[in-house]
Amino acid sequence: MKTQHDPRFNGLLEAAQALQPKTVSLRRQLHKHPEQGLALPRTQAAVLSALDGLDLKIQTGTAVGSVVAVLTGARPGPTVLLRGDMDALPLTEDTGLEFASVEADTMHACGHDTHVAMLASAARLLHDRRDALAGQVVFMFQPGEEGYHGARFMLDEGVLDAADSPVEKALALHITSKEKSGVIRCRPGPIMAGADSFRVVVTGKGGHASTPADAIDPVPAAAAMVGALQTAVTRRISVFEPAVVTIARITAGTTSNIIPETALLEGTLRTLSDQTRKTMVEEIPRVCQNIGAAHGCEVEVEIKPGYPVTVNDADVAHRVVELVGAFGGTATVMPNPLMGAEDFSYVLQRVPGAMAFLGACPPELDPADAPPNHSNRVLFDEPAMAHGVATYAAFALDALRE
Repeated sequence: MKTQHDPRFNGLLEAAQALQPKTVSLRRQLHKHPEQGLALPRTQAAVLSALDGLDLKIQTGTAVGSVVAVLTGARPGPTVLLRGDMDALPLTEDTGLEFASVEADTMHACGHDTHVAMLASAARLLHDRRDALAGQVVFMFQPGEEGYHGARFMLDEGVLDAADSPVEKALALHITSKEKSGVIRCRPGPIMAGADSFRVVVTGKGGHASTPADAIDPVPAAAAMVGALQTAVTRRISVFEPAVVTIARITAGTTSNIIPETALLEGTLRTLSDQTRKTMVEEIPRVCQNIGAAHGCEVEVEIKPGYPVTVNDADVAHRVVELVGAFGGTATVMPNPLMGAEDFSYVLQRVPGAMAFLGACPPELDPADAPPNHSNRVLFDEPAMAHGVATYAAFALDALRE
């Protein structure tokens, strides 16, 4: 989507591009030395070094390895929050990059290294333009997005209270290798799914495989549950309310001539509304326990709550798309949400805001064929990061105008 250029943003993209050497250098440093989880000492130190020399109020986390930096504008006003997540994934990199990970079984396969680098450069860009800011900007460098609920820890530690006034708007960007480089995509309403995991233990009675009548075989019961859960989605959930139930792991038995005593199912539930989520959280145990009873098996179901649905504020999401066009970039409205999950959802439960996606498919690749995020071969086009830096900056400049 192209919108009319806004003179307030004159030179913004060019300023972001001028910072590209710093952005790329930090990104590559983090990519080579990724860290997982909530404690990221090396990453935290790199962020603090990147922000050194800027007039920022900086706090580090106590329960987690976070960094919160607050920039104060020239005049009083509201507060906006910009977030970048910092943690990596348990993968062995196979990209062939000269700055590929040297850490065992750890890789920035979801692009969080680019998020940190873009946010640090946005802080520098906005610092240079703080005379145009009426209010404060909170830069939220967050660990533990990959399943560790890092955003929730930072909320508990007061990230929304870091500035002198309450946070009124929030923005997070997420890079993707599956879209054209430099294009921002956003949408109002649900943009990413709620995610829960579940574990089903089916217990029968073991025996010899040649005499199943003398045993209670949990394997057929478990197999029946797989199909029945898919039927439950299509028969209990409206076709207009997306839901995904995937059994990703089945484990049973030790060899070919023994009926095992137990079978294990593990899977994920993805939904785009609280009601659908509630229905399926009730349905999964009901289906599995009743099928188990029909087979004479006992069934234990454990559902582990994951991230909530990521819901963009409609006004903020539309404004993000407009702002990208206003500084000379390109943005589109996403027609559909993604079924991946994000813990920025916790922030959006408390503050009107948006998550947006930044395309970074290398130009020599077709986005349809490019290795996706979470692949050990994923590649991101580094020039796209300047568009992310400019988007962060434009969001703050627009929200904090007089």
